[in-house]
Amino acid sequence: MTIQSILFLLVLLAGFGLFAWQIRKIRANVMVGRDRDMSGHVGERLNKTLLVAFGQQKMFKRITPALLHLIVYVGFLVINVEVIEIIIDGLFGTHRVLGFFGPMYSTLVAVNEVLGALVIVAVVAFWWRRNRSQPVRRFTGPEMRAWPKLDANIILYVEVVLMVALFTMNTADLKLHRMEGQVLPGVYPISSLLVGLFPSNAATLEVLERLGWWIHIVGILLFLNYLPSSKHFHIIMAFPNVYYSRLVPQGQFSNVDSITHEVKAMMDPSYVVPTPPTNPDGSAIAPTPFGAKDVEDLAWTNLLNAYSCTECGRCTSVCPANITGKLLSPRKIIMDTRDRVEEKYNSPLIFAPNNYQNSEAVPVDGEQTLLRGKVTPEELWACTTCNACVEACPVNINPLESIVEMRRFLVLEESAAPNSLNVMFSNIENNGAPWAFSPSDRFNWADELYVAEKA
Repeated sequence: MTIQSILFLLVLLAGFGLFAWQIRKIRANVMVGRDRDMSGHVGERLNKTLLVAFGQQKMFKRITPALLHLIVYVGFLVINVEVIEIIIDGLFGTHRVLGFFGPMYSTLVAVNEVLGALVIVAVVAFWWRRNRSQPVRRFTGPEMRAWPKLDANIILYVEVVLMVALFTMNTADLKLHRMEGQVLPGVYPISSLLVGLFPSNAATLEVLERLGWWIHIVGILLFLNYLPSSKHFHIIMAFPNVYYSRLVPQGQFSNVDSITHEVKAMMDPSYVVPTPPTNPDGSAIAPTPFGAKDVEDLAWTNLLNAYSCTECGRCTSVCPANITGKLLSPRKIIMDTRDRVEEKYNSPLIFAPNNYQNSEAVPVDGEQTLLRGKVTPEELWACTTCNACVEACPVNINPLESIVEMRRFLVLEESAAPNSLNVMFSNIENNGAPWAFSPSDRFNWADELYVAEKA
């Protein structure tokens, strides 16, 4: 192997090794959540993954950003095919090793170049939408300051650098081959237009080609290891998140088994409460708290949601509570969950942003937990449980589940429901209905109604 091949191998091992290390730690963070059986329904889950994750189905509710995102998404997939060639060339010292595929290779390279140019156009459009004098409302909010705002722009700059490096490599290589009377495998519709901008010195062209080659591949490896620190981690996490998303109808709430058994026993004296499970040594398993106070009280799928968030703000933009000026932002709930996981457990990030200052909630009575530490009860009780946020999310994140679990903790563990709800609970207990009327008066409204007698 040449020195360049050895150096490339070391860079490649470092890039993929660091990424694997981060993934392992993220998986450990996700699994601190409560166990939830998500087995079965494989066909239905695969179908949903193909439609929502691969097919971008829910993105097309907003056509303009959907088309721009589709360009970047398809460009990402196709351009990564070229990465295979770069890796082979880097390891074995070859050059355009896949060129023997002939017309197929030419088509791939041509599509690659066109998509690369379109990616730059799409990225410029995204940058303008985020940074113009009057940005789109869903890109703003208390949770979108500091790191989240910077992160959204960093990734746009990185994508432009990667595309410029790609065109630098192709254009220099194309001109060098033409000067030497050789034919470079492939068709280069964009680089052919740029040839006149490059110098005619062979040594300079070789340096530019190698520089573009190294910047492109090293940039991709750095980008790969930057992803776990970024909202753009969704390009990987969206697929498992959609696969493990809820299959039950929207609005269907889960029951607490222990409460269900207690209610059944009250309603039916003959009902036999199942024997609670025990530890392998026969000892009783410590009861779990009702609802969620901290991240380990949420299901692991809720923590997977937190690592899949795109921070696009579609959930918050359709939230009726947020629209009417209340504190609730479903996006903030999800971002706070991820921040709390990494604050309490191991942060897997190589690029260590100050993620833990996204939330404006401050600890109450010294509590360092998700509930009250980052998410206030006022935010939770503003939720109408309408599922608009769930329906809007392009990667099937479910903020409502986390909100409901934290509200359950407030009610069942702390008896800290708002007074209006406590009045309703009391009415249900005493009158069998949410209203403060005796059951015997339930039909008083019909006293003045005229009902014609039958002949």
